[in-house]
Amino acid sequence: MATEKTFYLETFGCQMNAHDSEKVIGTLQQQGYRQVESEEEAGLILYNTCSIRDKAEQKVFHRLNDYKRLHKQGKRFGVLGCVAQQEGEKIFEKAPYVSMVSGSASYRRLPEMLDRLEAGESRITGLNDRQTEETFETEFTARQNLHRGYITIIEGCDKFCSYCVVPYTRGKERSRGSSSVLAEARRIADQGYTEIQLLGQNVNSYRDPEGKSSFAELLAAVGQIEGIRRVRFTTSHPRDFTRDIVEAMDAVPTLCDHVHLPVQSGSTQVLKRMAREYTREWYLERISWIKAARRSISLSTDIIVGFPGETEEDFIQTMDLLAEVQYDCVFGFKYSARPNTPALVMIDSIPEQEKAHRLQVLLDRQREIQRVNYSRQIGEKIEVMVEGMNPARGQIAGRSSQNKPVNFTTKLPIAPAPGSYLQVKITGAFPNSLVGEAI
Repeated sequence: MATEKTFYLETFGCQMNAHDSEKVIGTLQQQGYRQVESEEEAGLILYNTCSIRDKAEQKVFHRLNDYKRLHKQGKRFGVLGCVAQQEGEKIFEKAPYVSMVSGSASYRRLPEMLDRLEAGESRITGLNDRQTEETFETEFTARQNLHRGYITIIEGCDKFCSYCVVPYTRGKERSRGSSSVLAEARRIADQGYTEIQLLGQNVNSYRDPEGKSSFAELLAAVGQIEGIRRVRFTTSHPRDFTRDIVEAMDAVPTLCDHVHLPVQSGSTQVLKRMAREYTREWYLERISWIKAARRSISLSTDIIVGFPGETEEDFIQTMDLLAEVQYDCVFGFKYSARPNTPALVMIDSIPEQEKAHRLQVLLDRQREIQRVNYSRQIGEKIEVMVEGMNPARGQIAGRSSQNKPVNFTTKLPIAPAPGSYLQVKITGAFPNSLVGEAI
């Protein structure tokens, strides 16, 4: 009797990685593998990795070290994703018990690599150079969220920001044909999904290889598919954010009232050293387009503090930008040097203590901005998609079109099912969430 093939997969990092894992899981299941809940149960242990920040990378190697004892039980290990592409065969030196190393651009070759693994090979690599044209499309995606479907429309990055490792680990920008994207969106809708999120390292840098659709036109077309009630997209790059995206959001009600537009710094001088290829004024012009929309669109962003050469004045300009834009959410980070990036040659003279101080000042100010912003919604009636229960508070957890968490109560005898939509009257607010009662 053949031994059952089992696998465990842990994902580190961004939403792109999480969706890649859905496709990897589907591919493995198609190859006869069964997913299990722990390393101890699995014959094949996989880590889908992120190298955007140093701690995420370290976490992968710590995890590998924690479970290397399982190698003696005949279990096999594989490292996938960005750390795999970045470190390549050096992973075999750091962790000799690893049998497979594959970057995300090589996932199409997973069935072949799995066959080689099953045949007894102990060092299998799937590594591509930056010029790969491959994208990872598969009909075998094992979607982990039952109500929100993710679709990758563009992979890779051509922006080469001086601090970022993604162009070296994900390859060049390569877009899927609009026909393929819309076909997958229709399949998702036919399966009962009501929300779609379009993904890309720079999602709005999309260039249709079929020449049929701009990003804004593709966004609108997905939003008009029967059965779809919400469409989101992330992450946008300011350099490629065009006015027609806002026009599409005004024209198509299913496009959600939220834009994530990473600024990284409020100082044009820092942006120049980051090689972001836009100025503070360029960025604020795009913000003005969004704020001029007929509907109220929520804004979120990413900010790095302590980039090499960031002066106190540069940091003040970032704080001033917070006050001017009034974001509903900010993801703030301290700068950390990444392998192979141009910023490595810059003198990182800002002490860690000062970076930590600037980050805390930024987050404290943003928390106050959000406290005021969220409290303005008290008394409003908004549509919420149910995501689950918050047992500790006896509340139902959901999310608004503006991507804000909403915890609410209901007088219905049966709790609404995840994926259902309810009108909720907002009765209270915290800096990171809204509270209400279902109508």
